[in-house]
Amino acid sequence: MRRTVAMARGAARDLRHDERGDVPGWVLVTLMTAGLVVVIWALAGPALSNLFEQAIARVSGL
Repeated sequence: MRRTVAMARGAARDLRHDERGDVPGWVLVTLMTAGLVVVIWALAGPALSNLFEQAIARVSGL
C-alpha cells in the first residue's frame, strides 16, 4: 500500500512539472477559439440581427 501511494505521489509530481511547458498550447487554443468566434460572428451576425428584429416585430405587433 505504501508503495502504491509513493508511486501515485511521484506520478502527480511528474505531471505538475510537465504541465508548465504546456502554457503556449493553451494560449494557442484560446487565440484560435477567439478567432473562430470572430469569423462566425462576422458571417452570422447580420442574419441573427435580422432574425432578432423580426421576432421583436412579431411580439410587439408592428
